[in-house]
Amino acid sequence: MTGLHIIDHPLVQHKISLMRDKNTGVKEFRELVSETAMFICYEATRDLPLKEIELETPLAVAKTKIISGRKLAFVPILRAGLGMIDGVTALVPAAKIGHIGLFRDPESHLPVKYYVKMPDDIAERDVIIVDPMLATGKSACAAVTELKKLGVKNIKFMCILCSPDGVEALQTAHPDVEIYTGVMDKGLNEDKFIIPGVGDAGDRIFGTK
Repeated sequence: MTGLHIIDHPLVQHKISLMRDKNTGVKEFRELVSETAMFICYEATRDLPLKEIELETPLAVAKTKIISGRKLAFVPILRAGLGMIDGVTALVPAAKIGHIGLFRDPESHLPVKYYVKMPDDIAERDVIIVDPMLATGKSACAAVTELKKLGVKNIKFMCILCSPDGVEALQTAHPDVEIYTGVMDKGLNEDKFIIPGVGDAGDRIFGTK
């Protein structure tokens, strides 16, 4: 699929396998989410522009490159997206962080917005939305729509697992948004959870079930 990037690096695939195991505990699951987010973020930021500078090493003057121009923000979808923030900010510590709170209505499965807090200059930043799961795609679509209303022009979506339904929904609603993920699973169950998936990522990150 155009606009879908599946990061098939062996370390990503290995860590996702450990996440799938129902016997993986809260501490290890949380660490795996953070580490996997870091690896996927490495690929999602591959197109950051560089500029050449000169600096002095202990031995000589070097022409070398640094990231230029584009400011980044990460926006986790609460609450599970918070589990990815340590990993992505380890790579880009200067990035600002916004928050979008969405919960899924248990009957309609539609996203309900309850919280939005963004940096003042969010419209001037490239934004990467982070959420471990892209299941139905409805929360992702709602988050992208909210950011576009705030004037954000360049948005990527980063997750650890996705379903074909979620990818199709997000690409149909927002074809300009690139998706970065570790794996695409076969589909959704009747409760709209990814199968085989990892269960409820939020519960497993925070130990609430």
